[in-house]
Amino acid sequence: MKTKICFLILSDFMILKLCQLVTTLQSSLQNKIHDEITVTCIILLSLIFNKSPTMQVLLLATVLFCVEDFVRAEPKQKCTERCDVSTCPSPSCPMGYVPDRCNCCLVCAQGEGEPCGRKDDLPCGDGLDCKHPAGKRLAKGFCQCKLVHKVCGSDGNTYGNVCQLKAQSRKALQQGLPAINSVQKGPCKINQNKGTSHPTSPRYKFNFIADVVEKIAPAVVHIELFLRHPLFGRNVPLSSGSGFVMSETGLIVTNAHVVSSTTPMSGHQQLKVQMHSGDIYEATIKDIDKKSDIATIKVNSLKKLSVLLLGHSADLRPGEFVVAIGSPFALQNTVTTGIVSTAQRDGKELGIRDSDMGYVQTDAIINYGNSGGPLVNLDGEVIGINTLKVAAGISFAIPSDRITRFLNESMDKQSKEVRSLKKRFIGIRMLTITSALVEELKQQNPDFPEVTSGIYVHEVVPHSPAQKGGIRDGDIIVKLNGRPLLTTADLQGALTEETTLLLEVRRGNDDLLFNIQPDVIMQ
Repeated sequence: MKTKICFLILSDFMILKLCQLVTTLQSSLQNKIHDEITVTCIILLSLIFNKSPTMQVLLLATVLFCVEDFVRAEPKQKCTERCDVSTCPSPSCPMGYVPDRCNCCLVCAQGEGEPCGRKDDLPCGDGLDCKHPAGKRLAKGFCQCKLVHKVCGSDGNTYGNVCQLKAQSRKALQQGLPAINSVQKGPCKINQNKGTSHPTSPRYKFNFIADVVEKIAPAVVHIELFLRHPLFGRNVPLSSGSGFVMSETGLIVTNAHVVSSTTPMSGHQQLKVQMHSGDIYEATIKDIDKKSDIATIKVNSLKKLSVLLLGHSADLRPGEFVVAIGSPFALQNTVTTGIVSTAQRDGKELGIRDSDMGYVQTDAIINYGNSGGPLVNLDGEVIGINTLKVAAGISFAIPSDRITRFLNESMDKQSKEVRSLKKRFIGIRMLTITSALVEELKQQNPDFPEVTSGIYVHEVVPHSPAQKGGIRDGDIIVKLNGRPLLTTADLQGALTEETTLLLEVRRGNDDLLFNIQPDVIMQ
């Protein structure tokens, strides 16, 4: 009897609770959210009233515990037919970004301890796995870090795991602060003598050379020149050296002697460039100046490359610290340090005839293979290209100001080459106005206008810029851009400039103005 009373009291309570859920279920069905759950619950409700009191209580409990989470959940996000990224929010996400459910905007990934694994849950963030209860793969899971051990951060703080460190590092970057890196596995050790953590010890505070190397190394490359032998079909190494990336699109500066060979051998030469990451690319020579021993080569990379900036070698002072980095004997990222011995050493003093260039002298060791690599100051700016070693402690670099001059001249030369490949035309066949031509034309047409100079339009090419602009056969062009037009050469000269042409045309007794935009064709 007591058991029946308990069941009745419990069932009455659950029925009241169920009534509240039914209202929510009806609303969810109208809004077409959680449709599968709603239909399942209605089927369960229809079965409840055909069972014994004990079974009714069990079925009611099943409905309550399995459905409440879903009916309290937010409605599903409706996806628009077109993605308008301008409406996307700009969240600050400690655990990284993932596409939203509509694959339109970037939203925050689930953080540590947040739910995951269900149909509408977002993926876990960087370094997190979705962990489900044992034996319940379809149940709600929670994001947990793959690595659970503590780590010491470069800011001197101990983090519970790598994921917490990465989240804090992202927050720091979003606030414009330095990134936080993992220094060691386990908690930060306290220096018993100093009472400070090692990231702030003298080893970390005063290793400025290491800071420079860490900054510049990703942009330094190893270069090898091969010759493909025509008989044996294998690559014969000719030379090797270093270089540094100057643009994110893959422009690399090096020495001319690194990428060219005077070896009298027949065959196809091939350049290979190995990045700091280990990626290898084929390269092509863009420009080369053997007299100044500077060259630029180009690689095609889909990745955004690290670059170095050029400093001003004219500002160098004797005694400044410098760092040389390169690949001597194919040993990548070999670092040597020294000071500037002389900021401007005349090339003629080094026995280089016809030299019009000064060199930066340094006691940093430059060996075979360092050639073409950067010589940088403590700000990480390139102040020279490592070029020449005379003796131990006496090495030379091409100053960065000369590199800047070479790059500017190279860009001007390439621009002229591009312009020479372009031909602009307006689409007319023309004759220079002369007294003899005017006399002949008047015999054909007594109404031909009185003109003493200009260009006679003999024929307009169909669908040409001239025809589209309004020029007709028989027109006389008397002025170009407000100036009298004397010969056809004047008009042809104007076509070399990338500007719109303002033509004043005599048509009968009328003077008309036309703006003509020439078409461009590549030769």
